[in-house]
Amino acid sequence: MKTHDAIILMGPSGCGKSTIGNALTECTAWPFFEGDNFHPAANIMKMAAGIALEDTDRIVWIDALIAAMDSNSAPRIIVACSALTPYVQQRLSNESNRAVHFVLLQLTHEELKARLATRRGHFMASSLLDSQLATLTQPEHAIAAKANQPVADIVADILAALGE
Repeated sequence: MKTHDAIILMGPSGCGKSTIGNALTECTAWPFFEGDNFHPAANIMKMAAGIALEDTDRIVWIDALIAAMDSNSAPRIIVACSALTPYVQQRLSNESNRAVHFVLLQLTHEELKARLATRRGHFMASSLLDSQLATLTQPEHAIAAKANQPVADIVADILAALGE
């Protein structure tokens, strides 16, 4: 039985994973892991060039992320990770020593496109949005959070759904 939890904030680029992860950490003091920090340089170069990742590209990234998640002793952690594909979702759920709870941050295509248009300093090419949305598979028991609300409301919704 897995006694520690990982809250995986998932969704396409621009949905607010990092913003919500930082806000949840401020509220709860649960450690926050930014999944982008675990990508190898080759993945970052590919995405910056507008080339979508395949699951084979994600192997090293997920290995590193799972190792970091499992090396932390906190009872509950927060992870920002796109987790778009069943491959990534299953690896996180099955290979981590933590019970994984997915939270899908939902925005419309238009809302995501608008956010990406004003975003600066991130390696992800905004041209990948359509491929990310086409790849996105919502896990069966994911918590769905409307990400077009104020951050405090999104955090409150997530905490309520988690029973906090």
